[in-house]
Amino acid sequence: MTTVVTREFDDEAMACLLASGVPRTLARILSARGIRSPDQLDVSLAGLIPPERLTHNQRMAQLLADAIAAKKRLLVVGDYDADGATATAVAVRGLRSMGGDVDFLVPNRFEYGYGLTPEIVALAATRKPDVIITVDNGIASVEGVDAANALGMQVLITDHHLPGERTPAAACMINPNQHGCDFPSKHLAGVGVIFYAMLALRAELRSRGAFENRAEPNLTGLLDIVALGTVADLVRLDENNRILVEQGLRRIRADRACPGINALLRVAGRQLEKVTAQDLGFSVGPRLNAAGRLDDMSLGIACLLTDSEPEALRMAQQLHELNQARRSIEAEMQELAGITLDEFDPAERYSLSLYHPDWHQGVIGILASRIKERHHRPVIAFAPAGGGILKGSGRSIKTLHMRDALDLVVKREPGLIMKFGGHAMAAGLSIMERDFERFVQVFEEVVAESLSPADLDAVIEVDGALSNEEMHLQTAVKLQQQVWGQGFPPPDFFDVFEVQSQRIVGERHLKLSLLKDGRQYDAIFFQQQELLPSPVALVYELQSNLYNGNETLQLRIKHWQAVD
Repeated sequence: MTTVVTREFDDEAMACLLASGVPRTLARILSARGIRSPDQLDVSLAGLIPPERLTHNQRMAQLLADAIAAKKRLLVVGDYDADGATATAVAVRGLRSMGGDVDFLVPNRFEYGYGLTPEIVALAATRKPDVIITVDNGIASVEGVDAANALGMQVLITDHHLPGERTPAAACMINPNQHGCDFPSKHLAGVGVIFYAMLALRAELRSRGAFENRAEPNLTGLLDIVALGTVADLVRLDENNRILVEQGLRRIRADRACPGINALLRVAGRQLEKVTAQDLGFSVGPRLNAAGRLDDMSLGIACLLTDSEPEALRMAQQLHELNQARRSIEAEMQELAGITLDEFDPAERYSLSLYHPDWHQGVIGILASRIKERHHRPVIAFAPAGGGILKGSGRSIKTLHMRDALDLVVKREPGLIMKFGGHAMAAGLSIMERDFERFVQVFEEVVAESLSPADLDAVIEVDGALSNEEMHLQTAVKLQQQVWGQGFPPPDFFDVFEVQSQRIVGERHLKLSLLKDGRQYDAIFFQQQELLPSPVALVYELQSNLYNGNETLQLRIKHWQAVD
C-alpha cells in the first residue's frame, strides 16, 4: 500500500521568503524543507564552514606540507565508486597543484574488496610511497594501517563513514563522523572531506611562504568534481553541501569544468549551460560508477584527471559503453530476481534476501535498490565472489538502520557474517554460500523485531497541488535551477487529471495528454506499460522538455492512484 502525504510548510518562514523576493511556489516548497530565512539560501563560498573547524584538519595540513617540502612520494588510495573516484581526482589534482609528488591506487573491487586492507597495502608498497593518503575509506582499516606502519609508510586518513569500536593507528585522521569531531556538518561526502583537506593545506603552505614566488592554486577549480561526488554519493544536501554543489554547477554551466566532466555530460546528451544536480546524479554519476562496477575505476579517475579534451571524450565514451553493459546486466538480473520472488510472496516478509549464481557482484547494489523501491522492504542481494563466498549489497527503508541490523545479526549469530560495513540506508557484507539460508532466516528475524507492519507501507511526500497559474514552463525552469537531492528532495505535486489520450512509446513508456481545469498538459510516465484510468490522481514533477529546439512544459509522472 502506498500513501500520499502532503508536506507541511511554515507560514512564518514562507512569509519571510516571500518578503525577500522568493516566488510564492518556491517559497512554499523551501519552507517545507526547513528554510526559514533568505540567509539559508546564500550559496556563496563565504558561507562554507571554515576548514579549521574540521577536527585535526590543521594537523593534516602540516603533515602534508612537511611531506611536500621533503619531496616525499605520496600515494592516494581511493574507493571504487563515484565518491571515491571524485575524491581521488580532487586529491591528486589538489596535491599536484601545490607541488606534491603524487600517484593514485584504486583497488579492483573483485580482487581486493573495500578499504585499506593489508592486501592493498602490499600492492601499494610496490609503488614505494612514503605516505599513503586514503580518500572515502580508511576509518575502519585497522589491520591495513598496522600493515602500512610495519612497512614504514605513514598513513593519513580522510573519510566520512562511521567509525567502528576500534580506530586505526594512523598518523592523522579527518572525518566529520569520527569520535570527538564537532564539525557542524556531518554529511560531507568523501570528496568533500578531501576538498577541506586541500583548503587547509593551501592555508598552511601560504603561512610558510610557499606562494611568495608563484601564484596560489585556485582550488575553486575543483568544485565541479566536488559537486559530482557529493550528489552521486547521495549524502544529505545540508546548507554546506548545497553550497559546494551550487558552486560546482556554476562552474560547469560557465564551461569551466574539467574536460572529463564536460565529456561525460556530452555523451549523456546534457547541455552544459542547463546542467542540474539531477543531471549529475542520474546521468554523469552512473557512467562514472560503471567503471568500478564492471571494470576498474582507474578509467573513471583518469577521465577526471586528464586535461586533454580528446582523451576525456575517448574515456567518457568508454564509460558510456560500460554503463550500457551495466544496464543490460541489470535488466537480466531484475528478470532473474522476478523469477526468484515468484517462489514466495514478498508481502509476507519483512525483508528480502536474494541470491542467484548468475548475478554480477558489481551490480547487486543497484538491483537491491530497485527491488526495495518496488516492494518497500529492506533488501540484500547476493552474488558469488569465488571460493564459496557470497558478497551482498543491502538497501534499506527509512525505518530500519541497515548497518545496525547487520550488527544485531553478528551479535546473535557470531561467524555468520564474515565482514560487513555501511550506514543507515546501505551496507555491504560477505557470507559463506553454505550459510545463505541461515542468514535469510536470522536477518528476517532481526528486521521483523525492528519494524511494524505499518513501516512496510510506502509513503510518498508531495508538495500539494498546483494551480493552473503555477503550472507553466517558467516554474519548471525555476525549480530545476535549485539544488535538490538527498535530504532536500525535489518537489513533487499531487493533482487529479482527466486523461485525454495515452499511448506506449519506446515499448515501455506511457505518453499522455492530460486535462485539468480546462487546460491541457503533456506528460510522460517512464517504465509504465499499463494504461491509466480517467480521471486519475497523479504524483508528478514539473519538467522543461527540449524537443527539436522547442522548450515546453512536461509533467513527469511518478505514481498514480484511482480516484474514488
